[in-house]
Amino acid sequence: MDVRVENLRKEFGRFPALVDVTLDVRSGELIALLGPSGSGKTTLLRLIAGLESPTEGMIFFGDEDASKKTVQERNIGFVFQHYALFRHMTVLDNVGFGLKVRPANRRPPAAEIRRRALDLIELVQLSGLEKRYPAQLSGGQRQRVALARAMAVEPSVLLLDEPFGALDAQVRKELRRWLRDIHDRTGYTTVFVTHDQEEALELADRLAVMNKGAIEQVGTPDEIYDHPVSPFVYGFIGQSNCLDVMLSSGEIWFEDRPIGLRAANEPDGPATLYFRPHDVELIEAGSGCLAGRVTAGRRVAGTRHLELDLGKKAAPMEIELSPERASSADRTRIAFRPTKWKLFRGEFEQLRSRSSPGKGALSCG
Repeated sequence: MDVRVENLRKEFGRFPALVDVTLDVRSGELIALLGPSGSGKTTLLRLIAGLESPTEGMIFFGDEDASKKTVQERNIGFVFQHYALFRHMTVLDNVGFGLKVRPANRRPPAAEIRRRALDLIELVQLSGLEKRYPAQLSGGQRQRVALARAMAVEPSVLLLDEPFGALDAQVRKELRRWLRDIHDRTGYTTVFVTHDQEEALELADRLAVMNKGAIEQVGTPDEIYDHPVSPFVYGFIGQSNCLDVMLSSGEIWFEDRPIGLRAANEPDGPATLYFRPHDVELIEAGSGCLAGRVTAGRRVAGTRHLELDLGKKAAPMEIELSPERASSADRTRIAFRPTKWKLFRGEFEQLRSRSSPGKGALSCG
């Protein structure tokens, strides 16, 4: 089932939670709504579900306008962060609940409800636990029950609102792989809300990155990570450094020297240079580079992260090296050059000043 939202606006009082949001969700794909708290992602999910009504705009399920339909009429499967299981019901009864409460003319026979519930319990790898109550399950098991219950009604669209947010890191990682496998086997059109960039990059077919009630970019994980279209997306997806620079005759300058990077088609004037900590090469000190004093270093799994002070006109930079490269570098001063980078200027400068940096982002000086 395709889902299309067109020019959605949602106001709470005078506060615009969503501003002119348009998004196409393809049938059978898993799309992640990714952004910081307050970006509008859960509001968008609730509008798709019918739990909120739009101030303006329309929502289509396939070719049918669903904007005025109730939650029940939209046939939505919803999984919340905090499970929302019925504590007095067994796993089997929880999974079959949505079918049991259907109107009589749409309710399957009791034997069919039981069969479908048991099949789903097996699908989510909880066979043998159907007689247990939620209090007898771990957090990860409860979330599996919640997903099975959502799928039992054979929903047109499956909506997941931070489903792993209440779980510890290791369980979340295991459930991410499991959820991707479940999605590939069932093929439900799924919209997934998260603020966790790693979760979104690992799980989703495509991401919609949201900020301040608007969608800044939609694309595959590779497109979003490798080709961000705004400073906010660059800073929110993965770690990044940014540096205020000047362009002159196609060369990029920092302070009073060129740094060995060319932008031949860019006009002269100020710009902001963005690059990721791992996209750097160490070079000999001299002209045509960036150089900074090492102020801190830490081991992160198989890499070494070094924090550098480039001077009064720059925020601290962070570069990522293999332990071998880090140990061979001068521990007091390092010269380097970005190997992959992007310039933002003009219309993005005001946006950058309004947006708070995302996870791992460093503010420009």
